[in-house]
Amino acid sequence: MNNLASDRLRKFYGRFSNDDRVLILINADPDAIASAMAVKRLLWRKVASACIACVNRIKRFDNLAMIKLLGVKVNYISEIDPFRFTKYVIVDSQPDHHDCFGLFRPSVVIDHHPETCVFGDFVDIRPTYGATATILTEYLRAAAIKPSEKLATGLFYAIKTDTGNFGRQTLMKDIEAFQYLFRFANHQLERRIGQTDLPIDFLPYFEKALKEKVIRRHKVYVHLGDVPNPDVCVQIADFFMRLNPMTWSIVSGLFDGKLIIIFRNDGIRRSAGNVASGGFGAYGSAGGHKSMARAEIPVDSLPDCVKLTRKSDVIKWIIKRVTARAGKS
Repeated sequence: MNNLASDRLRKFYGRFSNDDRVLILINADPDAIASAMAVKRLLWRKVASACIACVNRIKRFDNLAMIKLLGVKVNYISEIDPFRFTKYVIVDSQPDHHDCFGLFRPSVVIDHHPETCVFGDFVDIRPTYGATATILTEYLRAAAIKPSEKLATGLFYAIKTDTGNFGRQTLMKDIEAFQYLFRFANHQLERRIGQTDLPIDFLPYFEKALKEKVIRRHKVYVHLGDVPNPDVCVQIADFFMRLNPMTWSIVSGLFDGKLIIIFRNDGIRRSAGNVASGGFGAYGSAGGHKSMARAEIPVDSLPDCVKLTRKSDVIKWIIKRVTARAGKS
């Protein structure tokens, strides 16, 4: 590996000592889980202990399958005492991406999302990369660590999913990491992780989305009302992007006191991340990549014109905010 990779690894290791108890904090998804696995491997025999904790409830079936099949131990932040640790690492997120992250002073932040309010003793943010797993693969190679079969499988799957099979933002670095991991990964195991089925409980929401969708200039909008899991919105947004001639899919739902808005587009026109942050960032957290983004808005922060009891109000407000940022694209 090059001198830059070695220098980053040296700075990473420089934040820890042998008696440190390290908590690796994630908002669990495949990229975050695999990246946390890699950090834990990098710190093996370098620190007293390393533990992975997530700030979100893991409900997506691919995430659950990944944890089970790869044997990853992930704790919920609410079920441990996070302040018994001496050092904190945030991967695939940044301190202002979740309220829980803001409670800690991270020693290390490694991420590939656009930089927001970042602080930490060592920060490695690379928004042009397709996956944080690519960055951690570079760390492993710089450390001359051959990944285990399960670690390689996790990183391989993370790069594949976060780049959308290289259909979304991708660098040659992502492809190089993918090729490197290919020789160590268990591809049958990777397919089992990816071939998770939709729960039958999601079907009524698909039915509702098909009935109540609003289409404006190749953009499809849906507000589902209360949802049992934000992943319902994600699955429906992905589904509508498969319909010709849709170029945008914006699906919202209410969960845990927040309005969740999922954005998908064809990656050709406006950036979904820019539309999300520009249109909704003033009301809550919002951002993402060129073809996929997310906004989470506390219901108390919604303007008075948005009456949650009337779905039409929510849709009209979202259409207005999206149109103002995305225009007629």
